[in-house]
Amino acid sequence: MTDRVYLRHSTDKQTNARQRLALKTLIEAGAPVYEDPATSSRILSIDRKGFKQLLDEAAVGDTIRIADAARLFRSVADVLALRPVLARRGLHLRVQSGLLSGIDLAAEDSGTTMVVNMLAAVLQFQRELISENTVEGVAAAAAAGKVLGRPSALEEDQAADVVTAYRQGAAVKALARQYGTSPRTIRRVLDDAGAREVPDDLSVLLEGDFLDDVTDDGQNPATDADPTVVVDVPGLVAEHLVDVADYAVRQALQNGQTIRRGQGYSMRVTAPLSVHLAMVEQSSTGLMGSPAGRKAHRIHSNRLAARISR
Repeated sequence: MTDRVYLRHSTDKQTNARQRLALKTLIEAGAPVYEDPATSSRILSIDRKGFKQLLDEAAVGDTIRIADAARLFRSVADVLALRPVLARRGLHLRVQSGLLSGIDLAAEDSGTTMVVNMLAAVLQFQRELISENTVEGVAAAAAAGKVLGRPSALEEDQAADVVTAYRQGAAVKALARQYGTSPRTIRRVLDDAGAREVPDDLSVLLEGDFLDDVTDDGQNPATDADPTVVVDVPGLVAEHLVDVADYAVRQALQNGQTIRRGQGYSMRVTAPLSVHLAMVEQSSTGLMGSPAGRKAHRIHSNRLAARISR
């Protein structure tokens, strides 16, 4: 039976130093170490690269050691997904110190189940409270007249000229070259001005209404009824779609590449346009129940439209 150390931190600005200190004795004794650096807690533990490797290499009776519970899970959903996996593999899970250090968090008895679920609920509440405080802080700063966000790469008069030129038919990439900036900056300026509208029925994208005359490789996409495109799907959308009945959507997400964005992430998905449209359609209802869900759905829709309209 082997002790296996698991470490995780959320962003590039953080380190595992505190966790390594708490688990120093085990690490110096030669316990294998598995890490998920700059990995959001929104990603379920069983979907993280480092933790997957741990599960692949662990044998029945091995113990997973973590510095604190938040390194492994921060939501009830994560606990519900993780504990059956550990139980099936005959693995144990222990926090190195504190009140939980005497409990095998993978045990299936009713008492442990209650404690773990309560812990997950508290951690989830803590995360949501931090999010609420951040929103309130931003609102207070805005009310005080402070300018929020990154400074624009374009002056106000330049941004106005960009919007005017775009509405007169100028292409995003041409504007980016003209003003010496990136297409992403130009699209952000256009979106802030409401110049790029996403159609209510995204199926028009398949008909070429949002397509430029040529793509990056010089081909006319209108000749392809279902072109392959690359879109960064917001993490919240990807998590919502991971278990949908649509096999093509699930397969596209499984083959996607995780892209870190601050404390969050996106899934870079390469798939036929019809699959991307199916993702937008299938997430439209389920994500509307929360502000975060509505924002993620809007970002996803905008990215899809922007990718096709380049």
